[in-house]
Amino acid sequence: MNQPSKDIDRGASADGQPSYEELRDIAFRIAVEAAALIRRERAEIGDLQAVTETKSSAVDPVTQVDKHSEEFITGEIARLRPEDGILGEEGSNKESTSGYTWVIDPIDGTVNFIYGIPQFAVSIACAKGADIVAGVVINVSTEMAYLAAKGSGAYKVLALIDEDGTPVEDAATRQKLSCSGATTVGESLLATGFAYLASRRKQQAELLTTVLPQVRDIRRMGSAALDLCALAEGTVDCYYEHGIHPWDYAAGAVISSEAGARVHYPGLDVPGANGNPVWGAASGVEQQFHHMLERAGGLESMPQSD
Repeated sequence: MNQPSKDIDRGASADGQPSYEELRDIAFRIAVEAAALIRRERAEIGDLQAVTETKSSAVDPVTQVDKHSEEFITGEIARLRPEDGILGEEGSNKESTSGYTWVIDPIDGTVNFIYGIPQFAVSIACAKGADIVAGVVINVSTEMAYLAAKGSGAYKVLALIDEDGTPVEDAATRQKLSCSGATTVGESLLATGFAYLASRRKQQAELLTTVLPQVRDIRRMGSAALDLCALAEGTVDCYYEHGIHPWDYAAGAVISSEAGARVHYPGLDVPGANGNPVWGAASGVEQQFHHMLERAGGLESMPQSD
């Protein structure tokens, strides 16, 4: 059964609460430092296969660096926002007593990371209740950061560490993000991804045979967080994927939404094992893309079966 999507809410923070911009800036500083840690450890380790384990399947890897990155991120959040909750990919979960929860992917695109493909990211989002209110995604290899606070727009900027070890923006590179002006889904570039589980991959491949002839082309880049940032900056026009987790999409969802795209996700309390779709599109093709997915069965869930 297809579950209803949760659209990004664009409301403002309540009086007396931290501003969404403040939460975004916290995420930015932590993400930039985590990215620097990842680059440093990757250079020191060399052969990542020696520090790699598997999780949900034999092709679902996690490295020692993923774990160290999450430990660093959660430690900084605990220091700066001790009453906030945490939802992390590698299990660093904590209930919130403040109403705010941080949703963390320490390395999104771990397979790319292991193989040296420069398309992996640190993704940090903050949710107020069920609403994602701030997010930062940084491409670890390029040091390009994508950031947004609800109601304040989305931006990309080259993120650097200054001589004092402080994360800073390269102001000359800062750009406001805006999704593409695409108006025809048949001429749209589509990003997607595939699961680690063989049974779900088979369903995804079957769906793709229906979708692919109806769009300009597809791109499979290996990081849901960066796919959503590509939607935000207009380098793809549409995106969909089944069975991804909240930490995969949370930051990218608020970034692409603030860039004008329409993003749909099942809710932060819905596990990826349910197989629900996460999808988004530039506003000019949202309805066409929705109808295309609906006709193809792409709005139906693909539950985990092995």
